[in-house]
Amino acid sequence: MLVPPIPGRGTLVRGFRRMLSGSEQPPGWVRALEQPGDAGWFGPGSAVWQVHGSVTTLVGGVRALLLQSLHPLALAGVLQHSDYRDDALGRLHRTNRFLTTTTYGSSRQAMAAVAAVRRTHERVTGHADDGRPYAAGDPHLLLWVHAGLIDSMLVAYQALSGGRVDADAYVGEMADVAVALGIPDPPRDRRGLTAAIEAMRPELAGGADVREVIRFLARPPLPRPAQPGYQVILRAAFDLLPPWAGDLLGVGRRPAPVRLAELASAGLLLSGLRLALGGPPPGERAALRRIAATGARNPVAPDATMDP
Repeated sequence: MLVPPIPGRGTLVRGFRRMLSGSEQPPGWVRALEQPGDAGWFGPGSAVWQVHGSVTTLVGGVRALLLQSLHPLALAGVLQHSDYRDDALGRLHRTNRFLTTTTYGSSRQAMAAVAAVRRTHERVTGHADDGRPYAAGDPHLLLWVHAGLIDSMLVAYQALSGGRVDADAYVGEMADVAVALGIPDPPRDRRGLTAAIEAMRPELAGGADVREVIRFLARPPLPRPAQPGYQVILRAAFDLLPPWAGDLLGVGRRPAPVRLAELASAGLLLSGLRLALGGPPPGERAALRRIAATGARNPVAPDATMDP
């Protein structure tokens, strides 16, 4: 596809890639996705490739953080063990690496990424301010984090991409990642995902710690040129939250005309970014080269017994 000239396109693309991965060029771990191997857990044509290959993941990622912060035990683990205030971009880079590798990597690369996260989770334990114990590897907390992520990615794609996706297929495919992470019975369709979120609502709460997260997300230490665009993304993330989540976050709900205008602005921003990038993300291109070289096209279901 021919991409029309966009003023400052090179600067925009380089800045975007540097923000997501710390490098203007695809980093070594992305290039490693070209190494010989199978088609990975999903493969071309999957709903996961469709959703995760879209720039709407920018809005989905912020919305997921907002939702996930509403569980007091999940939030306690972040506040007590994470360096997100001092290393926000590093955290973004690691999250991007995990999502990209599990989406586009070979099955062995994806399992290695999952194993690294599980090792990290083993160290994240403690007690919330009210004395309740928590562990990042607790399947119940993992389910909330998983549900918040895939719900947010799906909602953002449906609202802002201009395309259609099989929601049941996306939830079902991502359930394989959930099982590999240690969630024994994740939702496998859109209805099950909605039910899982509704079932956990009584455990959610707002409060001072949540407001601290919101203050940070409102002004994260991003490069100055990225701040105006980020504010558009942030407003869209708030606008796509369910009303009950906005109430717990203490942000209320903007009038419908304001929400529609803000979502339209986000759609225009993402469309421009999509044109500037000029094609699939680097991880997808690397995976396509690996698949073309090896001829391996059939997805390989995650196997928790695989040696990473």
